Amino acid sequence: MRTKRQRQIDILSAGELLIDMISKDFAENMEDAEQFVRLQGGSPANLCMNMSRLGNAAELVASLGQDDMGQFLFECVERAGVSTRSLRRVAAPTTLILVTRSQEVSDFQAYRGADAEIQAEQFATIDFSEVSIFHTTCFGISRVPAQQHILSAAEAAAKAGCQLSIDINYAEKIWPNREQAQQLVAQYCRWGALIKVSDVDWGRLYDQPLDSGQRAIDYFLERGATAVCLTLGAEGCRVGSTQGSAFLPTRPVDIKDTTGTGDAFWSGFLTAWLDGYGLEDCALAGRRMAEIKLGHFGPLPGKVDRARIYEDIIKA
Repeated sequence: MRTKRQRQIDILSAGELLIDMISKDFAENMEDAEQFVRLQGGSPANLCMNMSRLGNAAELVASLGQDDMGQFLFECVERAGVSTRSLRRVAAPTTLILVTRSQEVSDFQAYRGADAEIQAEQFATIDFSEVSIFHTTCFGISRVPAQQHILSAAEAAAKAGCQLSIDINYAEKIWPNREQAQQLVAQYCRWGALIKVSDVDWGRLYDQPLDSGQRAIDYFLERGATAVCLTLGAEGCRVGSTQGSAFLPTRPVDIKDTTGTGDAFWSGFLTAWLDGYGLEDCALAGRRMAEIKLGHFGPLPGKVDRARIYEDIIKA
């Protein structure tokens, strides 16, 4: 096992940092949700903060409003031990999303503002040769100006030998131009990215049901991805690369909240990747981190001993 921790920054995550207003009780849709709880949200931010909780050196590029919610989010990132030097305060209000608390797939409604205001200057002081992983999301690149600046930074990072990563958290509500989204995801694959995609994401982005997990993995590999992780909700996940693929089932867990579970999974996966584990072991670490998150409502409150996510690898 050969570590990939050879650079100063383990992960640079770029994209949405926002307010999640999550329904207090479980609800199937927004109409059934009556009371909401304010929490820090945003997939790249969640991932970045979870990576820090696992002991990784993490930095976040995001834009916040010059308002109380923006200050709240800034302090959340700071408390998690993530570098805030590339956070930017802008005139637009902090982005807010209403989310249903769910045991399966959450419903949501977004009220967007500051999240899309990422500028080139936020990447100007970053030396990509000192970054191991550059991560973003479909949400993060769904609007300009953030879209153009994140993609330009990703290309520069790839040229500097940085491993790209993307969460294909596509939703038509966020990115109505599905064809453009498909094109930019394909472009990101060509830079050798690690791909995280769910069966729900696949259906939303390609407007067709997932009839074969292996077909989805092959689709991204054929477009240049280094490896693919396809999450299948309650069924488990499938991981694959040109060297082969493997399926990992879920295990019974007392679910408190599913919001952010995918981000927790990917933080475990990428942490194991940085530590030099193979693809299937990375998935085992991701599953364990997801289980920890499923048992907790809202963001994880503190540090997570990295040894916890490797328990299943040691047993295997």
